[in-house]
Amino acid sequence: MTGYIVGALVPIVFTLLLRSSKKVKKRGVPVDVGGEPGYTIRNSRFPSPVETSWEGISTLAELFEQACKQHADKPLLGTRKLILREVEVTEDGRSFEKLHLGDYEWLTYGKTFETVCDFASGLVQLGHKREERVAIFADTREEWFIALQACFRLNVTVVTIYASLGEEALCHSLNETEVTTVISGNKELKKLVNISGQLDTVTRVICMDDEFPSSANGRWTISSFADVKSVGRASPVDADLPLSADVAVIMYTSGSTGLPKGVMMTHGNVLATVSAVMTIVPGLGSKDVYLAYLPLAHILELAAENLIPAVGGIIGYGTPLTLTDTSNKIKRGTKGDATVLSPTVMAAVPAILDRVRDGVRKKVDAKGGLAKKLFDLAYSRRLSAINGSWFGAWGLEKFLWDFLVFKKVRAVLGGRIRFLLSGGAPLSADTQRFINICLGAPIGQGYGLTETCAGATFSEVDDTSVGRVGSPLPCSFVKLVDWPEGGYLINDSPMPRGEIVVGGSSVTLGYFKNEEKTKEVYKVDERGMRWFYTGDVGQFHADGCLEIIDRKKDIVKLQHGEYVSLGKVEAALSINPYVDNIMLHADPFHSYCVALVVASQHAVEDWASKQGVAFTDFAELCEKEETIKEVLSSLVQIGKKAGLEKFEIPAKIKLLSTPWTPESGLVTAALKIKREAIRKAFSEDLAKLYT
Repeated sequence: MTGYIVGALVPIVFTLLLRSSKKVKKRGVPVDVGGEPGYTIRNSRFPSPVETSWEGISTLAELFEQACKQHADKPLLGTRKLILREVEVTEDGRSFEKLHLGDYEWLTYGKTFETVCDFASGLVQLGHKREERVAIFADTREEWFIALQACFRLNVTVVTIYASLGEEALCHSLNETEVTTVISGNKELKKLVNISGQLDTVTRVICMDDEFPSSANGRWTISSFADVKSVGRASPVDADLPLSADVAVIMYTSGSTGLPKGVMMTHGNVLATVSAVMTIVPGLGSKDVYLAYLPLAHILELAAENLIPAVGGIIGYGTPLTLTDTSNKIKRGTKGDATVLSPTVMAAVPAILDRVRDGVRKKVDAKGGLAKKLFDLAYSRRLSAINGSWFGAWGLEKFLWDFLVFKKVRAVLGGRIRFLLSGGAPLSADTQRFINICLGAPIGQGYGLTETCAGATFSEVDDTSVGRVGSPLPCSFVKLVDWPEGGYLINDSPMPRGEIVVGGSSVTLGYFKNEEKTKEVYKVDERGMRWFYTGDVGQFHADGCLEIIDRKKDIVKLQHGEYVSLGKVEAALSINPYVDNIMLHADPFHSYCVALVVASQHAVEDWASKQGVAFTDFAELCEKEETIKEVLSSLVQIGKKAGLEKFEIPAKIKLLSTPWTPESGLVTAALKIKREAIRKAFSEDLAKLYT
């Protein structure tokens, strides 16, 4: 018996000794900088901010041309062929468009560069001048990328606009930047026609699709993308390459409040982020295949699509609605983009990863029985291993679970994913762990803003922690400064805390025609370094990694003086399986919070069926008192478990059955909630919650 006890204790003691002797890897280290006093960290491997990773390359135009010459005969851009488009009508009369898509058809690097040059020449022949601006207003596709690179070759500044932007914001963006040429898809062109009388400077529109209206009340000329290429091919024009300090892009974020602001990014700014990310993603190179489906009008996707060609990779285009075999627009029985492309690397926003997680769990729960028990066992065994336990699934057992259980899950995204980049919003610890285990791929969670060209921090591949956003990217310094009003100070124990300020090569010039706002959040120190004040609050861990803990603008003081951080509470409660989306609301004239909760249809209906709650449709179910009570009770439990104070947890909720989408104007294109728009849309409901 003694032998068994010794046999059990020896591995435990050995593991504890190993852990206690293991040194913490320093991923970020303190650095002396100028500007406002604070606590500043840089990447441990780079003493000064990286500007470029390619000798002699200082602009995106040069980077792309070099890549095309090096990999001329290799495929670069791929688009799936449309085989069939049809409309399915459900029993309740609703209609849905379904697509049957074929294989990818490819343009080589050489052919892509030739097309870029032709399109650039065509722009000049149409009458577009260098000092004028071009706006690209379309969903992500290969023509978007080609148009962008063509403008770069002419040193023409590109104004990027989300395809889901509303008419007022669209008008504002185009008029403020005095755009003369708009490049759009057919769907977006219809929006432009609707507001044609309100556009002051637009004189020409180029449509990416073959079918389009021939005129817009005579206010501008409309040409096809193909015709512009043909004109340029017949009358080539020499390139007019930019300098590093020239403005490459004015990026209009969809914004969570008010009209969008245009962020001015130089070629040097974007190149710095691209260069920095290349040093972080392991083994990024010519064998990598990238699935492009996020909005190219977002800096995360724009940077990614400039990086992949630079390393000789392949870009295959898709959409969020055709991503997997079960996506909404994919005809049943046919394949989604990921299945056909089999990407190795992807960028994603947390909302997309949450959907992947929920979809897998839904399938597992539906199967039940032995399949569910096997999945739960495999998941718990791998979770133990990732958390550092020697008694988790390692070696042969890991291989076995991968083969028996997780292989089918990995097939959802093509089966070859080796690295995922997540950005745009906080990624929940639950989703991060789930994706790590089920897809068998590390997630590099990044933190950055449009104002920093997405460049601030990025978690390294060997960092298995959750809830953090990594150490500073090689292009950035990250500083914390005191925020006494919020109670966050750099001398706090055990970790320095404060407002996050980002400095370095990726920090942009400021907001277009908005000097007042620029001066408010951008500062240049005595050493010439440019800093951006993010408004986010963070803390540094001992290894130099950053954790986002609060948001200055989201702080509300309740009636009895308690401060509530809306974003912090929403992040904690959003992991609730009943919650598809949530907005916490706090009123200074009341002592408690309330919330609008977009219910997860699958989870709520599953609960109702188990409880025997009768309902005719989901909207009715969300109105039932017992449903609201169940969801609220679940929110309270999760809030307590997350360590929230009683006053932070919503006392009342309104359960909503209709999802918030960018088209509704209630969330941004990056799926962040637009707080003011939601408050306005549901003002009566919020008022009732306080009665």
